[in-house]
Amino acid sequence: MTKNKGYRSEIAGAIHEMMQDAQDAGVVSRATMRTFDEACLTPAPVLEADEIRALREREHVSQPVFAAYLNVSRNLVSDWERGIKRPGGPALRLLSIIQRKGLQAVA
Repeated sequence: MTKNKGYRSEIAGAIHEMMQDAQDAGVVSRATMRTFDEACLTPAPVLEADEIRALREREHVSQPVFAAYLNVSRNLVSDWERGIKRPGGPALRLLSIIQRKGLQAVA
């Protein structure tokens, strides 16, 4: 059994891993797996514009460099920092990893 902090609980982690194995075996569809992802995985925290800027500045990188690590455009990072747009999906997940472990965790 796993003690991964990405799961809502230890039980949710065990169930998710079992279903992941079933998907790998071709028994469970991707659509079903998305349902289990929602139910078992801890949602990524929402970051405000000033938190994103502070995170980037904490790592001592420019917007273009930060954007390269996240595989997004510099303009998008600028929009996030000004509150025009909000990160979602994979970008939000990467930002939460950087927040916890630093930029080198995604390098």
